[in-house]
Amino acid sequence: MTDRTSEGLKNLGNQNTKYPQDYAPEVLEAVGNVHENDYFVKFNAPEFTSLCPITGQPDFATIYISYVPNKKLVESKSLKLYLFSFRNHGAFHEDCVNTIMKDLIHLLEPRYIEVWGKFTPRGGISIDPFTNYGKKDTPWENVAFERLSHHDLYPEKIDNR
Repeated sequence: MTDRTSEGLKNLGNQNTKYPQDYAPEVLEAVGNVHENDYFVKFNAPEFTSLCPITGQPDFATIYISYVPNKKLVESKSLKLYLFSFRNHGAFHEDCVNTIMKDLIHLLEPRYIEVWGKFTPRGGISIDPFTNYGKKDTPWENVAFERLSHHDLYPEKIDNR
C-alpha cells in the first residue's frame, strides 16, 4: 500500500492560496492511493469557465472527470485551482477537455480516465466534447475504446442547461 500524507503539498491547508490568472498545470498535485483495488473517482465541476480564443467571450461548462487511479490520486484543492486557471485562458471546448485529460494523465498515470465537458449554449449551440484514455496493454485500454465507441448512444434530454 502507498502511504497517503500531505507532505510536499503546497495548496492543501494553505490560507494564502494564490489563484492563477492563466492556464497553470503546475498547480496540480497528487497524493498516494492507499487502495490496490480498482475504483472510480468522479469530480463534477459545474462552474468551469474559459474564453473563446477568437472572440474572447466567456464559455461556461460543467466538467466531469472520472478516473480509475493507479498509484496516485489528484489532490482536490489543486484540481480546483487548476480548473480555475482556465478562466482567462483562450481555448476551444475540445482543447479544454483534451488538455485537462492529458495533464491528469501526466500527473497520475491512471489506469483509466475520461473527461466530459458539457458547455452551455452560445449562439444557439452547445458543445459537449468527451475524451478518454485506458492504460496501454491493460484491460482498461479496451474499456476506453468501448466507452468512446458507445459514448452518447442515448443522449440526455436537452433542457438548455
